[in-house]
Amino acid sequence: MHINPELCTGCKACLRRCPFEAIEIVDKKARIKETCTNCGACLDSCKFGAIEKEEDTGHTAPQFKPSPESYEGIWIFAEQHRGRLAEVVRELLGAAQDLATQRQTYVAAALLGHEVSLLADELFAYGADRVYLVEHHELASYRTEPYTFVLAKLVEEFKPEIFLLGATPLGRDLAPRLARRVGTGLTADCTELAIDPEEKILLQTRPAFGGNLMATITCPHHRPQMATVRPGVMRKKEPDYSRTGEVVRRSYEIPSKCLRTKVLEVIEEARTTVNLEEAEIIIAGGRGLGGPEGFKKLEEVAKLLGATVGASRAAVDAGWISRDHQVGQTGKTVKPKLYIACGISGAIQHLAGMQNSGCIVAINTDPEAPIFKVADYGIVGDVHEVLPILAQKLRSLQLAY
Repeated sequence: MHINPELCTGCKACLRRCPFEAIEIVDKKARIKETCTNCGACLDSCKFGAIEKEEDTGHTAPQFKPSPESYEGIWIFAEQHRGRLAEVVRELLGAAQDLATQRQTYVAAALLGHEVSLLADELFAYGADRVYLVEHHELASYRTEPYTFVLAKLVEEFKPEIFLLGATPLGRDLAPRLARRVGTGLTADCTELAIDPEEKILLQTRPAFGGNLMATITCPHHRPQMATVRPGVMRKKEPDYSRTGEVVRRSYEIPSKCLRTKVLEVIEEARTTVNLEEAEIIIAGGRGLGGPEGFKKLEEVAKLLGATVGASRAAVDAGWISRDHQVGQTGKTVKPKLYIACGISGAIQHLAGMQNSGCIVAINTDPEAPIFKVADYGIVGDVHEVLPILAQKLRSLQLAY
């Protein structure tokens, strides 16, 4: 949206109408903030005709209009923290390789930071053909505005066909801002990616309506086709450290308006975190555990196994355990070597989050429970009776060794 200051009287009618609080009064004139979505809700509120849509004034937010035919390459954002790649980056490179094979194009990683060039070798090993590297002291710590500015510059110059980011806290912050800046769409939290064999566009599948159905979304007319991908969903390839690739270095002068915040200090908080995506053994509980006390038995077995505790949505919604432990379409997607499902019936939403585990063991009183259809081993029995027996057996094995 655009405000004509000559017509604006500062009446504040537009402030009351804006659902995003994206208008402010400065020097008795309305001013549009950067958070404006161009929704047009304020247009009818102005009796003086001082508000115009951006496309009517030529001040559109995107810096350029994409032409799909001129875009190529499958890009991923190489998220890193203090010189270490996020685990989701390796998963994204695996997915990008599969997509690139179907599109007969290259795989690239956009790497931003300060003194992070050594990470390029690891990106090549996991499947990148090119690394677009931008190093700047202002990129040492993540901030939304400078990262958005630099990535938009890269997209404008090199025009990737597809751009994938991890659906991490950082990725969820960065992706929508970047999509807006470059004038394209974004599908968030995807669990499956594929190329349409006829139209050759990206099919982006994600849970919808609380995980009760899967929606496949496309972006046929704008580029790049952007998506954030849920960590733990895509299968990473085995690294090949003999692979090499091309490092494309770029340097951009970051404008002062993108540096309105500063990171003064990073304080690491010591706390217990639930890292289900990287766990090799998960023992998960569902409604069959009966309550919070059931999870105490589960935690006891988990300690003996060196496992991480997971949960179904039903157990989380009941308040028996925190949402950090939830496995499924609306929780976390996991691929441990061993997954033990205790008192979980196996709703399709839960199965979608764990069915690719290496070995699945199910414990349930119902022999017809859907969980047994994906289980490698099944125990038909009461989980409250089975867990103590399992704990006792594990203790005896520990004593024997």
